[in-house]
Amino acid sequence: MGEKRIKRPATTAKKQMPRGVVRTPDHREIPLAELKEILERVRSGAAISEEEVAKLESAVDTLATLTLELEAKGASIQKLRSLIFGARTEKTSNVVGKGDPANSTDKSSDAPEGNGDSGGENADGAAKPSSDGDAGEKKVAEKKKRKGHGRNGAEDYTGAKRVKAALEALKAGDRCTKCERGKLYVQPPATLVRVTGLAPLAAIVHELERLRCNACGEVFTAKAPEGVGEDKYDESAAAMIALLKYGCGMPFNRLEKLETSLGIPLPASTQWEVVEPAAAALAPVYSALIHKAAQGDVLYNDDTRAKVLELSKLIADAVAEDDGETPGKIRTGVFTSGIVSVEDERQIALFFTGRKHAGENLADVLAKRAAELAPPIQMSDALSSNTAKGHEVRSAGCNSHARRKYVEVAERFPDEVRHVLEEWKLVYENDAFTKAQAMSPEARLAYHQEHSGPVMTRLKAWCRAQIDEHRVEPNSGLGNAIAYMIKHWEKLTLFLRVPGAPLDNNICERILKKAIQHRKNALFFKTVHGAAVGDLFMSLIHTCELNGVNPFDYLVAMLRHPADVEESPEDWLPWNYQHALAELEAIAAPPA
Repeated sequence: MGEKRIKRPATTAKKQMPRGVVRTPDHREIPLAELKEILERVRSGAAISEEEVAKLESAVDTLATLTLELEAKGASIQKLRSLIFGARTEKTSNVVGKGDPANSTDKSSDAPEGNGDSGGENADGAAKPSSDGDAGEKKVAEKKKRKGHGRNGAEDYTGAKRVKAALEALKAGDRCTKCERGKLYVQPPATLVRVTGLAPLAAIVHELERLRCNACGEVFTAKAPEGVGEDKYDESAAAMIALLKYGCGMPFNRLEKLETSLGIPLPASTQWEVVEPAAAALAPVYSALIHKAAQGDVLYNDDTRAKVLELSKLIADAVAEDDGETPGKIRTGVFTSGIVSVEDERQIALFFTGRKHAGENLADVLAKRAAELAPPIQMSDALSSNTAKGHEVRSAGCNSHARRKYVEVAERFPDEVRHVLEEWKLVYENDAFTKAQAMSPEARLAYHQEHSGPVMTRLKAWCRAQIDEHRVEPNSGLGNAIAYMIKHWEKLTLFLRVPGAPLDNNICERILKKAIQHRKNALFFKTVHGAAVGDLFMSLIHTCELNGVNPFDYLVAMLRHPADVEESPEDWLPWNYQHALAELEAIAAPPA
């Protein structure tokens, strides 16, 4: 095995060391046993040579260097800790604690709803809540009120079957049988909710009676009940399999085991044979959804890693054949890009899995944008891979990403991080207030300019002072967070200049969790075609969720009318398909 040795890391002249730390230019390998022997002699009071002193100094210098490196990479350590132990919420109080109220901008409870000033009116003329006084006390009281019991009321069961039970001997308008004076009138019904369990996919076996003539051999078979259909797996089965697989992340083999245990065999290969043709029937709507997303006012984009076995093999073959003369020519990554388009309060979620980055997929979407429209707002983090090259956009930066860089160094710079987070919190509270008041984009812009503009100005001045007055080491974790913020300041503050510009990319991060959930459960797609089927279903399902539409009913409705969907897919988008369905039902209804 060999003897353990302490290796002193190589150093550079550019790296600044804290005062009192000695650095030697040479690279030493010192056996650990030798160091222990020197320490024993020191402990016993024996004299040690200059060479041994130099070795001890080198070991101490190595320890100091490693400590500095760990401090400089504190953000990475924080990320690793989050991966191992789970990420905690990034609320200011969880990151830097409650703090001293007397020296803090946080004058209320853990998550105050004040707006950074002493009251007044908002951009629409409505009374704006004050951060102190009676209004502030009322807000704190409302925040501390007891939470509900957490149960769902009968009105929450929108997909439940409704069964009405009437009184047997009484009706509205009858005389009261108890007092015999009053008259009965209608009240809201009492409700009883009863939940039953059943398999995700149920099956019915129709046993058709058969009779055979013993003379001629003719067999007479009973007719199947009306509505049974010709296909073994109907549209609702395809919709449920797709919803479980691509909406909930349940792999085909896991659903196979579940259904087998419930007595309804459903092989994984059969599930694919059911959803693949369903995806082909829904392809026109997916294309219409992409075209509609291209016209959005605000587009969010980001990506996450993915795995497609077919692409992995192609990439491995390409790398094996690479002559090495053009480094970086072969892209080895595979990604799932998420794009969210917002227009007139409607939100569209799109997924694309392959070798393209989010910016390249966004460029493909924007290629379908109408030429007469103004450039959209594009929200993403600062990665160049998120840029839609070749298309004019108004770029907005993600304040959550910039904020997180401070969160990651909170343990080493608690006071500075507290100041930044509490200032940023005021901006987010202002944005929450504009949403609660349902302000128009123009009114929201005016409100932010009045109330958030001064906050951001203070924050920028503070950041400049830290660097210009040498209060913080530029290469430290806090220095890097400040540098990132200053570098991307124009994008981070677009919400102060352009109506409708968002604060962060959180909505895109949330939809990407759907793809991550699928990846964690199913691990990979087998083929590029399989990934395309997954992208289609995830886009349709999660667009339904963003717009409050039942995805199961939506998929079933489209699969039952494939010809109409193909003829006019723009009429079968999640927010208008019920109108198209009602028109078809009206045409099919017999005349009165």
